[in-house]
Parts: sequence; C-alpha cells; structure tokens
Amino acid sequence: MKIYMNDGLVDQSEAKVSVFDHGLLYGDGIFEGIRLYNGCVFKLEEHLERLEYSAKAIMLEMPWSRKEISNAVRETCSANGLKDGYIRLVVTRGVGSLGLSIKNCDRPQLIIIADKIQLYPEEFYENGLKIITVPTRRCNPAALPPTVKSLNYLNNILAKIEAQHLGYHEAIMLNDQGYVAECTGDNVFIIHKGELITPSASAGALKGITRDTALEIAEELGIPWRESNMTRYDVWVAEELFLTGTAAEIIPIVEVDARPIGDGKPGPITAKFLESFRRRVVSEGTML
Repeated sequence: MKIYMNDGLVDQSEAKVSVFDHGLLYGDGIFEGIRLYNGCVFKLEEHLERLEYSAKAIMLEMPWSRKEISNAVRETCSANGLKDGYIRLVVTRGVGSLGLSIKNCDRPQLIIIADKIQLYPEEFYENGLKIITVPTRRCNPAALPPTVKSLNYLNNILAKIEAQHLGYHEAIMLNDQGYVAECTGDNVFIIHKGELITPSASAGALKGITRDTALEIAEELGIPWRESNMTRYDVWVAEELFLTGTAAEIIPIVEVDARPIGDGKPGPITAKFLESFRRRVVSEGTML
C-alpha cells in the first residue's frame, strides 16, 4: 500500500510519524473520512471545505491549496488501484517540543490513507441495526465545537467502548442537557408524523457531509425537515430512525434501548433515502 506523506507517496512501511508530532502527543490536528465509489470520490469539495474550516477553527495554517490536496487524494487512490474504498485525510500540527505551546511546531503534516472498508454487513441495511444510549455525554460545544473534526476523539471512543461491551455496534450520545447529540460516529435522524427531524450542531452534532446529503434527499422527496432538540422519548416513539455517516452511509435503526422503532423493521421512507443516496454516490463524485 502507498501512503501520501506531506509531498509524495511512500510505501506503507516507510509511513512514519515523529513521536514529537503534536497530533500524536495531544490529538492536535484534524481529519476527514471520504468515500470512493466506482472511481469517483464522493463530495470531495465539501470534505476539503470542511477540512479548511476545521483548520481555521483550531488556528492551523495549512501550506497546501485545496487543489493540491485534491490532487494528492486522487493520486493516492490511483496508486493503490482503488475503485471503491475509504480515504482518511489527516493534517497534524507537526513536530514540536513537549508542552502544549504550538510556537515550536514545524510545518503541519499531511497524511492520506486510501484502503478498503466495510463498516456494517449488508444484512444490517436490509434488517436494521439495534443500538443503545450510553452514559458518556457528548462534549459541550462551548468546550470543543463538534463542527471541528479534530484528532481528539476520546469522547466518542469511550462511548463506543461502552456500546461494544454490551454487544452493540453503535450508540446514541446525549449532551450535557440530556438531549440527543449524535451517535459515536454518525448523525441521528428520526421520522415522526411525516417530518424528518435531526439535532443541530449547537446540540453537539457534527455537520456531517452525509447528513447534508440526507437533507438534500428530503428536499428531493418533498419531506419537510427541521433541526430540533430531541429527547430519548422522541427517539423511542419515532416511526422511523436512521443514521448517516461517511462510512455507515444511511443505515436504518430498528431498536433503541430495547424499544422497537415503529414496527421493528426498516421503514419505507428510510428505504427511499438509502436508494436515493446510492444513486448519488457516483453522479456527485469527483473522477480520479
């Protein structure tokens, strides 16, 4: 496998990060997860725009233009012979000294990994996924804005561990006010009385690229939507529920906290969202 490091491709065995890189020492950096479908990078411009916003938010000056990063993404996929897969784009603060100050950090480091991925087996898309709510709360947006896709994912990791210890693949995280924020790696949508509802970024939800695509699909299908505070009760009594994420795509949820969602089967509206999404992945992609 070839990995893109800073200015070019290197063999996987040569892709190494300094122990003094602040991305490793402190989680000081940003990333994007991007999908490749049939030789097309899905929503590449949107992902790179979000990367730039994340960099600006944490005051990380990237020395590469958007076009340079875009070309590097395509080059990495082509070098690995990928037509379908997952791209992890990482920017770290760079090598510095011990201590939190960034003044001694050298230039940021760009890392691009392109490989195959399968987050969930196809049976989960056909039969739905069962999830739970976990005790670990989502970070308050005033402390660390969820709109920054940073390398510091310990909050989500702890929630994921709690879910997996109980035999679940995914879990809902609440914010410090008790409202639904997001799942450990995905955005949450409910359908109630014909309306699509999802938490806002101010509640602790990431402004996901697939989330935005779901909202576009809602417009396409003529389904009204809104952002709103949601309690666990709202989730339990929803007619349908699905999650969105780059790796997960759009996946139906059929049970939350031992309570069936709707009739306990993937709903017809969710099926329409998934069908529309899978049509879009090539038509809205950037060719290699």
